[in-house]
Amino acid sequence: MELTSTITCPACGHRRTETMPADACQYFYECESCKVLLKPLPGDCCVFCSYGDHPCPPKQKERQSGASGGRHCC
Repeated sequence: MELTSTITCPACGHRRTETMPADACQYFYECESCKVLLKPLPGDCCVFCSYGDHPCPPKQKERQSGASGGRHCC
């Protein structure tokens, strides 16, 4: 399981690697460069699933278990 993800800000392109919470989704993230407040895209559960290079740990667990259902993991 991947516990870090590099978030890319869609407003300015700034990238930063962050440690993801292991048992929760992160709904807000403020870009340290341009200060834009990121929120998940429609259908995603968190900012890591929308803007990161790895989905959040709950989504990773869901995919590993083969669980189906909605796109929301948390």
